[in-house]
Amino acid sequence: MKKSIFLIFIMTATALVAVISGCNSLSRAPRPALLQNEKQIQEIIGKMTLEEKVEMLHAKYMFVSAGVERLGIADMIYVDGPFGIREEMQPNGWAPLGWENDKATFFPTGSALAATWSPGLAYDYGTAMAREARLRGKDMLLGPAINIQRIPTGGRTYEYLSEDPFLSARLSVGYTKGVQDNGVAACLKHYALNNQENNRGTVNVIIGERAMREIYLPPFQAAVTEGGAYGVMAAYNKVNGWWCAENDILLNKILRDDWGFAGMVISDWNGTHSTVNAIKNGLNVEMPTKRFLGDALIDSVKAGLVSEELVNQRVREILRVRMAIDPIPPEKANLEVTSQPPQQKIAYEVASKSIVLLENDGILPLDLAAKPVIAVIGANAEQKMSQGGLGAGVKTLYEVTPLEGLKNKIGDKAEIIYAKGYESTASGFGSMFRRRTAEEREKEAREKEEKAKILMQEAVEVASKAGVVLFIGGNNRTVETEGSDRRDIMLPAGQDQLISEIARVNPNIVTVLVSGAPNDLTVVKPLSRALLISWFNGTEGGNALADVLTGNISPGGRLPFTLPLKLEDSPAYALGNYPQGTRGSDVFANLVAQTEKTEKPEEKQIEKDLKNDPNTAIYSEESLIGYRWFDTKKLPVMYPFGYGLTYSEFEYANLKTDREKYGQNDVIKLSLELKNSGPVTADEVVQAYVHRINPSVEWPYKELKAFSRETLAPGEIRQVTLEIPVKSLQYWDEKLQSWNDDLCNIELQVGASAGNVLVKKEVTLK
Repeated sequence: MKKSIFLIFIMTATALVAVISGCNSLSRAPRPALLQNEKQIQEIIGKMTLEEKVEMLHAKYMFVSAGVERLGIADMIYVDGPFGIREEMQPNGWAPLGWENDKATFFPTGSALAATWSPGLAYDYGTAMAREARLRGKDMLLGPAINIQRIPTGGRTYEYLSEDPFLSARLSVGYTKGVQDNGVAACLKHYALNNQENNRGTVNVIIGERAMREIYLPPFQAAVTEGGAYGVMAAYNKVNGWWCAENDILLNKILRDDWGFAGMVISDWNGTHSTVNAIKNGLNVEMPTKRFLGDALIDSVKAGLVSEELVNQRVREILRVRMAIDPIPPEKANLEVTSQPPQQKIAYEVASKSIVLLENDGILPLDLAAKPVIAVIGANAEQKMSQGGLGAGVKTLYEVTPLEGLKNKIGDKAEIIYAKGYESTASGFGSMFRRRTAEEREKEAREKEEKAKILMQEAVEVASKAGVVLFIGGNNRTVETEGSDRRDIMLPAGQDQLISEIARVNPNIVTVLVSGAPNDLTVVKPLSRALLISWFNGTEGGNALADVLTGNISPGGRLPFTLPLKLEDSPAYALGNYPQGTRGSDVFANLVAQTEKTEKPEEKQIEKDLKNDPNTAIYSEESLIGYRWFDTKKLPVMYPFGYGLTYSEFEYANLKTDREKYGQNDVIKLSLELKNSGPVTADEVVQAYVHRINPSVEWPYKELKAFSRETLAPGEIRQVTLEIPVKSLQYWDEKLQSWNDDLCNIELQVGASAGNVLVKKEVTLK
């Protein structure tokens, strides 16, 4: 596991290209959908001039790349996802057009979707996104966003799915299929290893091949090979010395050769860095400009640096997608408001099944029989999360806040009194646009402190009058934002102090965290009789939360990441791999505002120098991220991966397998009895982990390899079956440059979370 990865940094480009070649023959994309028009495409290309071909390889407008009008090839129209359709903007800028009917549904963000542990809901989610994209005349959705959540502070943790590649992969496939089955091309982003926002436009990720293949690429691989994704967006960063938008290993060797991807690759906005390398190494479209793949490409062809046949191939890959997606005539788009009831219903379903109950001593569901006084305290009770910070937001038709949802669901069954308690924090990247003098900052700090005292006093007074306090805390979309990672995971705006003061006058506290990423719960947990995470949960988030709090539904979400006791316990922080140096300006923010050679010193000196380099990210934790790290290192956590309570209880029994020994091409079939022994209908997420007993190579202590979300009525017993293909247990053999078997004894560990294994069974791989 600890094999050095620093040598990768000093390998030549030629060596890097040579080392990645093998592939798993079962891991190639389903190709017929994109390859059924090859003859017609060849005829079209034969009629095109070089200039027309090149016009297709770069932006025409901010979210449009060109077709060929004289040949009946429509433009390709892109739209931002991944959790809602972006409003209409000026063709060549970021200014909104100010329409009314472009108001869309705000869907729960990525970590909320992942908390459902439901590929079926991910499919529904993709379906809903595609429906709204089609109403707006869009061809390609820039989503799903499926990078692994490597650090708890990541600015886009809320947008990505999980710390686990298997969970992320299953949801990515569902989302991708949902989008494309409904007439829109999915564009997977951000390929690859875009796991931090600080310096994302300059950082060079140094990673070993095995960790890259086993941890960071599986969601993309599954979405391509199983989901049949038509599009991929290259990330801003470098991987092992090469920009992602011109990375031959990522785009040609892995994506196209190994996985059989037949579609198109677009750059992230302003993420293109060259002409010859970009076109040769796999990029199809430069967005949102034509600096490199415009006139410079024509000059390169005429100079013999790029062959016209290569240009033809890049055009062919675009045309495959263009002909698989029916363009919508402008006169048939934008005829009705984007957000429609069927999509709103899907948003509610995802939100209601995503909410994670972490603690409950019996105070939930709320007892409304005596018409209690309920104090709702916290700015996030009224804060809307569809917009904020930098990057894509949703101009949503409506958004039900937690306070509105409680009023909707409780009505006159209780008296609700509200206090803001704290001021919404405007930190993160958005605050960087505000330039202030030292005097202004000092004055602002004094005013902020005075206001915080007043808000706290008001909150304490309101809490003292109530039978129960619903403390609505967490982050917001400015604290968690594209372009900037958080400095820590502490609750912002003095929330720890506020809840401590509230607890002095009222111990009956139910805490709801409206966050998309981990928070430090050291203070909050012991002061809360119940504790929940309700995420940035979209248009219907407030109604879903209220239904859980009042017992209309039992909470069924499970954590898609580990909640550490403290940030410093998490692997990248514990090893000193993050943060690196000083944060610079952001490439996308600059847009909105408008081969490295190294000597060969001793390896320790390389490590020291690189860790001090703000533009180098060393992934020396390799495969040990998230629960893999905590389990292997035997470190305690606040709450484990996969954790979540319900208003019921479940029993696991009689774990069986269909055989005792399995060959390389077999599928391990597990079955067990699951019983709802509690008083209400509830969902349980059965999780199966694999622990290697006598392996020949190093592994994390255990890895998630199967799961199933099950709904059971009180007293119901169900036989649950899970399947684990033996091939899914392979490792990337760096010597052979292919997937290889580690045939050993394994222990199948099945339970309710990574920290709660309830039944086990040992089998042999032979």
